Amino acid sequence: MDHPRIEQNGRLGPVNAALTPRYAGFGTFARLPRIEDVARADVAVVGMPFDSGVSYRPGARFGATHVRESSRLLRPFNPAQSVSPFAEAQVADAGDVALNAFDIQDAITTAADAAGDLLAQDTALVTIGGDHTLALPLLRAHAKKHGPVALLHFDAHLDTWDTYFGAEYTHGTPFRRAFEEGLVDTDALCHVGTRGPLYGTEDLEDDARFGFGIVTSNDVLRLGVDEIVGLLRERVGERPLYVSLDIDVLDPAHAPGTGTPEPGGLTSRELLELLRGLRGLDLVGADVVEVSPPYDHAELTGLAAANVVYEFVSLLALGSGAAPGGPAYGASRPVYGA
Repeated sequence: MDHPRIEQNGRLGPVNAALTPRYAGFGTFARLPRIEDVARADVAVVGMPFDSGVSYRPGARFGATHVRESSRLLRPFNPAQSVSPFAEAQVADAGDVALNAFDIQDAITTAADAAGDLLAQDTALVTIGGDHTLALPLLRAHAKKHGPVALLHFDAHLDTWDTYFGAEYTHGTPFRRAFEEGLVDTDALCHVGTRGPLYGTEDLEDDARFGFGIVTSNDVLRLGVDEIVGLLRERVGERPLYVSLDIDVLDPAHAPGTGTPEPGGLTSRELLELLRGLRGLDLVGADVVEVSPPYDHAELTGLAAANVVYEFVSLLALGSGAAPGGPAYGASRPVYGA
């Protein structure tokens, strides 16, 4: 059945919620058109259901579907960024990439090829996982197009370990492999939101050797969002930027539905403001991973992840020419809702 859509600037947008209830219709991200329904997409939201690389609680293979269902309440105008992302860019849902659940190497190859095919069409990607193993093939695809990229890694964990049980490709190792393969710019790497116990001091020593800076969740608490944003912007500069976001960067109170939760994390408000602070940087792609619906309740994790994807789409729609700062960072504006 056809559901009327919003059209702005000649771009096909979400199903019109004034005519079709939000709980009805196909479950694409933000009820956007499917990629086959548009001539081309400037930005594609793509699912990669895969969790064969997890070391603790599984379930992230169901993450993309859950985030899509949790995105039904998103609206076309983003007041925090003062942008209508679906009017500024043609955004579409590219569906899910079928990945081999029994062969991690094959899944990584397929994921990189699928991402590369979309990037070759000048379509920017926001990927919903899946577990964090997927960051490696996504970085391979983006580095193939842009060269070594700056990387901001939002996560409770470093994910620069060498192996688990002798396995080199897991959700705890993607950024060590990315460093070894020359996919990232070692002058522009930073973990954000890191916390929790480690195996030993050598974890930090290796991580520093790869070029990573670390902003802990306590740093965000003590220094504040604006100062952290300034530090991240300085580190990234004008380089092409990839952002990889594990939903466990949030405190379990805000994102219980994840595989390796760590107390003491960011709030949803802090995370969204940090992402909005990246406005105007040369963002070339992003992912949101490790949403595990079996451990979610009241859609807390799904809603947080859906809004993170929405902020990434908004940043991509604004582009690298957008003035830094913006409404979320002190510009004069009326109080929202007044």
